[in-house]
Amino acid sequence: MADRPDFFASQPHNRTGLAVFLNAGDPPLELMPDLLTMLDESGVDVLELAVPFPDSFTDGPVVRRSARRALDRGAGLSDVLACVSRTNDTLKHLRIALLADWSHTIRPLGMTDFLGKVKDSGADGLLTHGLPAVSRPRYYEAAHSAGVPVVTTCYPGSTPEVMAESARNATAYLYLVAHYGRSGTSPDKGYAGLAPVLPTLRAHTGAPIAVGFGVRGRAEVEQLRQLGADAAVVGSAAVAVVEHATTGRRDVIADLARFIAELQGQTVKEGART
Repeated sequence: MADRPDFFASQPHNRTGLAVFLNAGDPPLELMPDLLTMLDESGVDVLELAVPFPDSFTDGPVVRRSARRALDRGAGLSDVLACVSRTNDTLKHLRIALLADWSHTIRPLGMTDFLGKVKDSGADGLLTHGLPAVSRPRYYEAAHSAGVPVVTTCYPGSTPEVMAESARNATAYLYLVAHYGRSGTSPDKGYAGLAPVLPTLRAHTGAPIAVGFGVRGRAEVEQLRQLGADAAVVGSAAVAVVEHATTGRRDVIADLARFIAELQGQTVKEGART
């Protein structure tokens, strides 16, 4: 594994880290080396790379359509892990956190075997979607034994016990989902309501806290910076860029580069990738 900083650890003063979510296979996996290079050179901190699965109960239509495109292209776990294994050591800054669904991906393979494959791929962390509460203690223990850093999640409305558990077990970073709903939607009253949640979580963890759901542009990233979040997670908005580029037969990597530059408060000229 390349020698890179910990998750969101090398931020310049007064800057919020940036994580981007994409489904592996959308854009096609053959574009992955160029995509990762662009994200790395653009200063994106984390790529949340999902092993695609159908009908996610936490995702809105944009991410669901993306997963379907990836599945229709044949993207599966073995392809995703092989792609990560081939490319991760070339990265200087970007870290890859795999997202895998419990029911579709992990349980059929078995927790121990799955974690071993993730470790062998060189992925930097793992976020498990749909993990049953009853399986969480065993999962945390198995991930620790396998040496796989864990991304945990919670909501502002989670019980104090769930918040504390998620915070204590975050060994990669803690993903605070801004509100209960489907991806692509925003909190009704913005992010200000998260202000008391962050110190509550920090009382239980030293891991970085990333906030997502509804982050569409620079304005939301700036709101989260002012709130004190370590990073903003951009999902549906980034996936929508991929969708529009694909349907419009545009250069998807160039379009994503422009979008990321806008998130960072920069400008990229039409036709330029970086």
